[in-house]
Amino acid sequence: MPNIKVFSGTSHPDLAQRIVDRLGIDIGKVVTKKFSNLETCVEIGESVRGEDVYIVQSGSGEVNDNLMELLIMINACKIASASRVTAVIPCFPYARQDKKDKSRAPISAKLVANMLSVAGADHIITMDLHASQIQGFFDIPVDNLFAEPAVLKWIKENIVEWRNSIIVSPDAGGAKRVTSIADRLNVEFALIHKERKKANEVASMVLVGDVKDRVAILVDDMADTCGTICHAAEKLLEAGATKVYAILTHGIFSGPAISRINNACFEAVVVTNTIPQDGHMKDCPKIQCIDVSMMFAEAVRRTHNGESVSYLFSNVPY
Repeated sequence: MPNIKVFSGTSHPDLAQRIVDRLGIDIGKVVTKKFSNLETCVEIGESVRGEDVYIVQSGSGEVNDNLMELLIMINACKIASASRVTAVIPCFPYARQDKKDKSRAPISAKLVANMLSVAGADHIITMDLHASQIQGFFDIPVDNLFAEPAVLKWIKENIVEWRNSIIVSPDAGGAKRVTSIADRLNVEFALIHKERKKANEVASMVLVGDVKDRVAILVDDMADTCGTICHAAEKLLEAGATKVYAILTHGIFSGPAISRINNACFEAVVVTNTIPQDGHMKDCPKIQCIDVSMMFAEAVRRTHNGESVSYLFSNVPY
C-alpha cells in the first residue's frame, strides 16, 4: 500500500501493531515524551509529505493526556504537509457528555470534536459512539464502526444455548442496539428501566420482558464502574434467568469495577480491545476479549483506497 503511514499514540500500541500487521506495513516512527513540567512532546520520526496518515489513539487510561497527545500528533503531521490526516479513535473520549441535560452542563463531546477539527484532522474513524449524534458535531467525515458483527460471531461460537437466549439492554438508551442484535439472532429482547439519582449511581431498576428459563445476554456500549450491569445481572437471576453474560464494546473498568465483576454472577464479561484489556483480564478471569483490529484495519484500507466502508457495518472481515 503506497503513500500510507500509520502512527500509534501511547494509549494502545498493541491495537496499532495489530492493524499494521494486517495491512502488511510497518508502524510509523514517532517519539512521545513528557517534559519535567508534564507538557507532552511529540516527534514524528519520518517524512509524511503527501502521505495519507492514520493516527491510532484510544480515549482510555489517562484520557486528557492521551487526547492532548493525539491533537499534537495530528497537528505535527498536518504542518509537515501530510495530504490527509485520519484520527482512528476506537473509544471516543467524553462521549457520555453529549447533551445539555441540565442547566449549565457542558457538551464536552462537541468541544472534543471542535478540537480535533482545529488540530487538522480530515477524517475520524471510531467505534460504537455512546450517542450516534456525535457524528453530527463534526464538519468532517466520521465513520462510526459497529462491534455488532463481531458480537454476533462471538455469541454463535461461544454460547451453546444461544437459540434459547434473550438479549437485554441494561437501560432504555441501548434499546436500539439490543433490538438490532435480537433481530439478527431471531431471539427476543428485554430491557431494564433504571433511574439515576446522580452519575455512576443507580437508584432503582424495573425489568421489562420475560427472561424465565433463558440465557440472558446483557449488551451495552460501555461499562465504567459496572454498577449498572452488576445490578442488572442480579435482577435477571431473580427473574429466573439460567445464566447471565455481559457483552460490552468499551470495557473501561474504573474504580471498583473489577471487584464488582469478580463478586457478580456472570458466566463471562466480554469486551472488545478498543481499550487495552490485558491488565483487567489478569485481575478478573471472567473477562474475555474480542479482537476488533481487523475491522479498523479494513476501514483504514478501504478509506485509503476510496472504497465503501458500509460492508463493515454488518460483516466481520476475514
